[in-house]
Amino acid sequence: MPPLTGANGLSRREALRAFAAGITLAAGACAKPDEEIVPYVVQPERVTGGVPLVFASTLPLAGYGRGCRVRSVDGRPIKVDGNPRHPASLGATDVFAEAAVLSLYDPDRSKTVRQGGDIANWSALQKALVPKVSRWRGSQGEGLRLLTGRVTSPTLQRQIGRLLDAYPKAVWHAYEPTEDASARAGAALAFGRALTPLPHLDRAAVIVSLDADPLGPGPDQIRSGRGFGSRRVPEAGDGFSRLYAIEATPMPTGAKADHRLALPPQQIGEAAVALAKALGAGTRDAQLPDAAARLVARAAEDLKARHGAALVLAGPTLPPDLHALVHWINGQIGAPLDWIEAPDAIAGRMPGSLPDLARDLAAGAVSDLVMLGVNPAYDAPADLAFAENSAKAPFRLHLGLYVDETAILASWHVPETHPLESWGDLRAIDGTASVVQPLIRPLYATRTAEEVVSALLGETDAAAYDLVRETWRETRRAGQDGTGENGAKQAAFEAWWRRVLHDGVVPDSAATPIAVGAPRLPDLNPAAGPGDLTLVLRPDPTVWDGRFANNAWLQECPAPLTKQVWGNALSLSPEEAVRRGVKQGDLVRITADGRGIEVPVAVVPGHAAGVASLTLGYGRTKAGAIGSGIGANAYALRRQDALWRIDDVALAPTGQHPGILTTQRVVREREAKENYPLLTMAALAEGRTATKEAPGTKRGPHPTLLGSSTGDADGHAWAMVIDTSLCIGCNACVIACQTENNVPVVGPEEIAQGRLMHWLRIDTYDRGRKGHPRPGFQPVPCMHCEHAPCEPVCPVAASVHDGEGLNVQVYNRCIGTRFCEANCPYKVRRFNFLGYADGQEYANLGLDPLPAQRNPEVSVRQRGVMEKCTYCIQRISGARRAAERDGRPLGRGEVTTACQDACPTRAIVFGDLADQESDVARLKKEPRHYALLGHLGTRPRTTYLADLRNPAPDFQGDGS
Repeated sequence: MPPLTGANGLSRREALRAFAAGITLAAGACAKPDEEIVPYVVQPERVTGGVPLVFASTLPLAGYGRGCRVRSVDGRPIKVDGNPRHPASLGATDVFAEAAVLSLYDPDRSKTVRQGGDIANWSALQKALVPKVSRWRGSQGEGLRLLTGRVTSPTLQRQIGRLLDAYPKAVWHAYEPTEDASARAGAALAFGRALTPLPHLDRAAVIVSLDADPLGPGPDQIRSGRGFGSRRVPEAGDGFSRLYAIEATPMPTGAKADHRLALPPQQIGEAAVALAKALGAGTRDAQLPDAAARLVARAAEDLKARHGAALVLAGPTLPPDLHALVHWINGQIGAPLDWIEAPDAIAGRMPGSLPDLARDLAAGAVSDLVMLGVNPAYDAPADLAFAENSAKAPFRLHLGLYVDETAILASWHVPETHPLESWGDLRAIDGTASVVQPLIRPLYATRTAEEVVSALLGETDAAAYDLVRETWRETRRAGQDGTGENGAKQAAFEAWWRRVLHDGVVPDSAATPIAVGAPRLPDLNPAAGPGDLTLVLRPDPTVWDGRFANNAWLQECPAPLTKQVWGNALSLSPEEAVRRGVKQGDLVRITADGRGIEVPVAVVPGHAAGVASLTLGYGRTKAGAIGSGIGANAYALRRQDALWRIDDVALAPTGQHPGILTTQRVVREREAKENYPLLTMAALAEGRTATKEAPGTKRGPHPTLLGSSTGDADGHAWAMVIDTSLCIGCNACVIACQTENNVPVVGPEEIAQGRLMHWLRIDTYDRGRKGHPRPGFQPVPCMHCEHAPCEPVCPVAASVHDGEGLNVQVYNRCIGTRFCEANCPYKVRRFNFLGYADGQEYANLGLDPLPAQRNPEVSVRQRGVMEKCTYCIQRISGARRAAERDGRPLGRGEVTTACQDACPTRAIVFGDLADQESDVARLKKEPRHYALLGHLGTRPRTTYLADLRNPAPDFQGDGS
């Protein structure tokens, strides 16, 4: 038989020979690796190909540490979980921790040292520092300024202390864009020194929040959320907490409040005065509207009735004298809070401020400016003119993760090592120390802040690992009596060090509470009159202060209350929008002190009259391919004396209508009452249930010819219950699902088309009346219906039920008819219109090294495939294999989903419904239990507990 030939005349054998030759040539063209690569002769301990390893580490936010456990596969960090031993994470995460792995692999990260914009190297910088170190030694550091963010790292504090000792005339400055300077100044007024309060929401039966947001984004969100949630379950009984929220703009804390009232910041301060007056303070009379006065009076009654278990919190829009007044109130009611020394002080030496540095720069008193991990050219208050004044310093050194707005102005830029690839240490808000442990060797030629400070001291060979160990060796030595042999001490230290790395927490390192005595009653400033329009600034719930602007997961994460993505907007109440002649999506110009920005309008119920709000973190010009050119820069309106509240701003429409991007409308009134049951503690005590509260749902089985799923051969029947009373809308579950399951980003253009790929969303339901919103949060994954409407309509049986009751999607069968999506009443299915993770990625998301982040246990879906929540079936399968390998049954609680692990309040419970002693089976018997759209007869395995509130009896003074 003659050989087969193609159109070009080559036989099949010849074509294969040519193909093999091409592969050989291509392989030979690759450069030889710098280091010898050999296979394992003896496999390293604990390393098995494809088997994940988990290491404890710490991630920073605003300078504070949150303990985490990072999963690594074959040397690639792919998933962050909380560390249950760490007091700031308690086993949970927030959106910033979950998204850290994406930032690690960001192609836009700074990769090399730069000198004046040209590529250089670390050796060149060290050579340039030699004459400077010599001059600093001779002049005692005169003209040298060091600018950092908040520093809680014991090692970096030790290094900075050494620097200041070596160069006594050098000055260290610290600036954190999200710092609440009023709180620190208020503590100084009340106690004579700046202390840090540590409120315990788990011990508070009554909480009054005055424009504070303990449940909102921030380094203490997880601890506060867990404490709040522990008092919001029926088991708390008489200890079920009551939350009063008086706030200028809608925030997550106000969304969970039993009584909420919207007031301008000026009147919120008067509410504090009225509370103090009711508790016996000899202050001036408060000037409050009648409704606010009634609410404050009722709150004061509760505070007095729960002495020792009542707490008042003040937010950043209140001035220092009112913070001090709140401290006095807490002293009167025996509030459950501790006072500790600020974790960012170095042996009693507090850093100078950013305004002090700006003045020195403007005066030409700074010859050498070193900036570590900060971006003041972007986020400094506008009236400091930092970018212009910094040019007066001849030598400017910048360390940062990106070549950002400050880096391009520096003489030298050094790429910073990512926390997941560096050694270090951090303290939590309560002072607990933990080690930052690398999961991977640095991807680029980067340096840590500790290594840069060592270079400033003339120490050229310092390594972060050695510096961290030396810090804790000295700390351990200082705490010992000095007896014993050096060898024994070294062995003891090594054993202690290994334990710290394993646990992720330095034992007994939390700050000791200080006995502060009775706080002083401050002299109050006169009541401030309301202006025409007050602008309130907040940290952004997804990009924080702007440092996460280039993280695509966070850009596409919907804001908790507005559902906005890929940008920020100026929020106004519906009444304020009508008064000013603007509507949703209109572009307006807002001006303060002669400086203005243009920003679209978002009409959001719940704003106080005469108040607008805007989040920080947008308007970046040098963020990277993801974050540049998105949103409006609120820092351009900030002043050093008006960081969070700017009075008397001007607003003018521009006549343009760019619109804003949102992912879901907020469901209000009738539909909310049908699908989002809300119970009170009183109604629960009377025997009312969620299904009686929700007329749109029906109890009991529905007529069907199909039997319910009974589980597989082992009897497992997986299910989930979500307690809406505990959900604070933080979106940690959303990003955790995205990380775990390789869920792609679609980008703003696709969002504008109504497309989204998240497998889990958080719906917002408003049960309040017009002008008095009462929002609640409802996470919605796939319902895994026992009678799934998606299954019978699929022509190729791609949507099917497995033996354990899971609704699964067979990707290689799916032909993209989207019948299942059309037939799903919950709208939880996502269709890949484009290859979002397979050749048609948004912006730079298809570039190396981003694919290294993907979870190898979950397939990366191609274009034209329907996908959805799977209850993390890969985790179920992994646990089952482990149980089979060990010859034991699958243990109770052995399988957890990514969303469940992330939730800071433990609102999500997953387990085996066939196990009658499991938590999920117990919760399904609760009177608050209901099924979303249960009247349709779909028998969802994902069900809910009704939102439970505790309003004051017979009180409607807030209009709710």
